[in-house]
Amino acid sequence: MKWRIRHRTLYTYATPARDSFNEVRLFPVNNEYQVVERFDLITAPDAPRRQYHDFYGNTVYHFDVAAPHSSLLIQTDVTVSTNPAPPLGWDFFLPAGSLAEPASFDYLSESRFVDIEPFTWRLAVDATSGISDSWQSALAIMRFVHRYLTYTPASTHVHTHLRDVLASRCGVCQDFAHMMLGLCRTLRMPARYVSGYLATERASATHAWVEVLLPTLGWRALDPTHDRQIDGAYVKIGSGRDYSDVPPVAGYYKGSLRRKMEVDVKIEAV
Repeated sequence: MKWRIRHRTLYTYATPARDSFNEVRLFPVNNEYQVVERFDLITAPDAPRRQYHDFYGNTVYHFDVAAPHSSLLIQTDVTVSTNPAPPLGWDFFLPAGSLAEPASFDYLSESRFVDIEPFTWRLAVDATSGISDSWQSALAIMRFVHRYLTYTPASTHVHTHLRDVLASRCGVCQDFAHMMLGLCRTLRMPARYVSGYLATERASATHAWVEVLLPTLGWRALDPTHDRQIDGAYVKIGSGRDYSDVPPVAGYYKGSLRRKMEVDVKIEAV
């Protein structure tokens, strides 16, 4: 499938801001499953930018705006084609095996928004009771998270920790992803957070899901919010330990704390 995506973020400040330093992680992954055909980044005020790859391989654009400004616009226009790996059968079995990948250590540990505390482990044990197969364990955890949490818009924010999500049992897509990460990691199953887009009949929006590292098969993507494997409607931007590693836009500035942020995402099938 081919998608045209416009992602627009507008900050409006109560008083002019200055010395604004910004990072943008909105360049989609470019590999055999996803091809970026076009990418444009627009900022207003306009500013020189540099591009680099962070520790987890995500493409990052960095720019500074030193002069006073009353608003900041960050807009990306992307054309991308998706061709995800064929889904595994729901009844497929994959005996536990060696996960000999040094990079998996970060995806087994707690992170800024994900814990591996006893209560999280207890939920993971309950979710996978009687299951020894790697793939079936991942599916069981995804289904458990989907049932355990209630999707509730605006019930959390980007800095909500997993322990608060478990207490309230509600959240949005990133909270579903964080919970699945915690349960997988307590069972020593490497799992990473994925940031991207999901085009549905009802809406076009940023989204979050999970990739689990399976013996011999590598990383496989699961969406606990919708209780399914990903398909061509998903566009992957990047991945990391949790949301804090792949925020779409991040930065800081000098000025008033009173500001307004507007985000608009438009996705069209080409």
